[in-house]
Amino acid sequence: MSRLYLIRHGKPAATWGEADEDPGLDDAGKAQADAARDYLMSLPEADRPKRVVSSPLRRCRETAMPTAQALGVELEIDPAVGEIPTPAGLSAQDRPAWLRGVFQGKWKDVEGDLDYEAWRGEIVKALHARGGAAVFSHYVAINAVMSHLDGDERVLVFRPDHASISTLETGGDDLILVERGREASTGVL
Repeated sequence: MSRLYLIRHGKPAATWGEADEDPGLDDAGKAQADAARDYLMSLPEADRPKRVVSSPLRRCRETAMPTAQALGVELEIDPAVGEIPTPAGLSAQDRPAWLRGVFQGKWKDVEGDLDYEAWRGEIVKALHARGGAAVFSHYVAINAVMSHLDGDERVLVFRPDHASISTLETGGDDLILVERGREASTGVL
């Protein structure tokens, strides 16, 4: 079994439905990215990640970059650990209400242009091959993994704080939760 760290991006400079659809980090988010790096680098050598993987979105890339630089590795971009796809016909202004509805239900009930249960499975599958990595992802994607590990069909089972680090193990065919990361004291709803 190999350790895997699943990390939510740091605090972005903009939130749902604001003008910037792919915001970077604000100052607090940059400090959170540095703190995540410091934590990962403080781990014993055997437990420290050897690879750094990120969602394509800027807030994840910016959170991941300090860790990649500290480890001296290239940042690997993987759309499979990206944000939940918004239905094509939905405007940026309508996305927050859609997400609020998503959070209230189960994976099988999510409405959109794709099979969100299958999307959830693809994230879990992508992590099977990520042993030894720090994977920087998103609130909903992390919930996809945690709900799978919990055997819970609800979308929202965990409220990871910005730069929260959850520890998992993988043998290539399965995932095991070792420790959940820090939860946010306030919700994103």
